Amino acid sequence: MIRGKNVVLPDGVRPASIHIHEGRIQRVGPWEDTGSPSLDVMDAHDTFVLPGLVDTHVHINEPGREEWEGFATATAAAAAGGVTTLLDMPLNSVPATTNEGALDKKRRAAEGKCRVDVGFLGGVVPGNEKQLKPLWDAGVFAFKCFLVPSGVSEFRHVTAADLDKAMPVLRDLDCTLMAHCELPEFLGTGPGTGSDDGRRYAMYLASRAAEAETQAVELLIDLARKHRARVHVVHVSAHESLALLLAARAGGVAITAETCPHYLAIAAEDIADGATEFKCAPPMRGAANRDALWEGLTDGVLDMIVSDHSPCPPASKRRDTGDFFAAWGGIASLELGFSVICTEMRHRKIDPANLGKWMSEGPARLAGLLGQKGAIASGADSDVVIFDPSEQFTVDAARLHQRHKLTPYHGRELTGRVRATYLRGSLIFADGETVGKPSGRLLSRAR
Repeated sequence: MIRGKNVVLPDGVRPASIHIHEGRIQRVGPWEDTGSPSLDVMDAHDTFVLPGLVDTHVHINEPGREEWEGFATATAAAAAGGVTTLLDMPLNSVPATTNEGALDKKRRAAEGKCRVDVGFLGGVVPGNEKQLKPLWDAGVFAFKCFLVPSGVSEFRHVTAADLDKAMPVLRDLDCTLMAHCELPEFLGTGPGTGSDDGRRYAMYLASRAAEAETQAVELLIDLARKHRARVHVVHVSAHESLALLLAARAGGVAITAETCPHYLAIAAEDIADGATEFKCAPPMRGAANRDALWEGLTDGVLDMIVSDHSPCPPASKRRDTGDFFAAWGGIASLELGFSVICTEMRHRKIDPANLGKWMSEGPARLAGLLGQKGAIASGADSDVVIFDPSEQFTVDAARLHQRHKLTPYHGRELTGRVRATYLRGSLIFADGETVGKPSGRLLSRAR
């Protein structure tokens, strides 16, 4: 049994006891309910007890680019960050997960290495519409596409004509299409190799203006309406997208959306020229935009917060030249996202119960896992995080569990830290270290 004075439940935060048997929650009782004398009891006292986080946007890159990030290190970072279930993106590994054979290679590469539960996403690329049903039947949880070049040649971006072929298939399968929403025709060009302007964050930000995102969101909405398909906008960065999402839902379009810790915690004004560890696509925008994204969360326009954990070898970040246009775009934050969001919520005086809604329940619903994951409730897997919302610490990149330690959060003061993580009732992380052997399962969508 795990009990505490601040247990985050679907209907709010209150004292409760969580009774666990064979990896599942048997029941949730009052705090005073100690059960039988034979129970092992973990008392969290005044710290917070939350459902394990669910992260539906993680780039692990194995096989093929495991020198960027692999299942062993990524899932160790996940456990340290309170993430007990993640979905692996279909790109940056080689081969990309765009057919059933590639999915099989992914699973074989992950076998025996995962400290948390891992599911997989399929990819939509030009011409693979006939591969979508076999991938779905093989157990992927959703599909991902790019409307702009992805940065890797083996995962090509799609056009409206490509999606006109793929979306009817996805509709008939009743699955979700997740889309990176930027359009190439609205992107600016870089200043050229060796130019000092490449070091200016303002120049990089201007090259990926909000219009590139909003035009792509409008296209996705139009296609979803046309094909009556279910869609999801990944990593919303521009507050202008919020009104489009609201209008689409009011018009009957089945559309959800996410944002990420870096868009909610970092403002363009705070990024120094040459600090390429902050590069991502779409880019982090101004402080007023960041505040508007928080409003979108609290108003329910944005459904969830996920990491978009996208690491690379440090050399690919081009810290030597500080050239934003040459650097790889991606933020590695699987371990820190929970603490980053907790810190921002504390500053903004937002009810901590929203942590469970935005970082567990929302992503679990997107993946079709709600009931098994994402909530402390009878019948669910006993994935639990013990979290101290008042503990302050300074991020030391060298202590992170991800493969490469470069992070834009190095030296940042955060408030809120994961004390312990349980996967199906077994302790997998405590006191800054992983515990035991990898016990994560490879998940398949229920057929």
